Amino acid sequence: MSDLSNYRKSYEKSELLESSIPEDPINLFNRWFHEVEDFGGVDEVNAMTVATNGLDGFPKSRVVLLKKFNEEGFIFFTNYNSEKGKAILENPKICLSFFWHSMERQVIIKGIAEKTSTAISDNYFASRPVGSQLGALVSNQSEIIPNRDYLENELKELEIEYQSKEIPRPDFWGGFLVKPIEVEFWQGRPNRLHDRIRYKLSEKYYWNIDRLSP
Repeated sequence: MSDLSNYRKSYEKSELLESSIPEDPINLFNRWFHEVEDFGGVDEVNAMTVATNGLDGFPKSRVVLLKKFNEEGFIFFTNYNSEKGKAILENPKICLSFFWHSMERQVIIKGIAEKTSTAISDNYFASRPVGSQLGALVSNQSEIIPNRDYLENELKELEIEYQSKEIPRPDFWGGFLVKPIEVEFWQGRPNRLHDRIRYKLSEKYYWNIDRLSP
């Protein structure tokens, strides 16, 4: 057994105080996102973990890329027929989380997912590199395949088919908008006395703000 009990780090880079936060969590998320982006040290600032309740009853998490966020919520794109897509369509209560180690920050978002409009999915698909567009057509995401050559051969056939044609967005591929109902901001602090600020949406659609014990 590997003993990891001596793995320790002191978090000392910043603080999160009620006196310096906005009333809306999206505004604070926007501030943190761009501070991390400007500070550096994170290859993909928009990488997040998406946790769902699977059709088999087990929770499952995986890393995907956030592509848009605004006052409505957070948008990512996927194959609706994938394990992830089917789980979300069956139970749209999901969790997103970001860990930005360079700033010793974490954000955890509970929300309700819904499909984005056709226009949003079409526009984003059209903006993708050709290889990524063809990859979406090739991949029956989460399905068992015989080997790597199967994918490569399918891709070659599509490259020939669409050599001089526009690549259509498949109906099974598109976006999810996650509308937040709870957002927790975690800032590492010394002695494990971390700052945790939680925004929770009330029944009257305003945000209650609470400090949580670390």
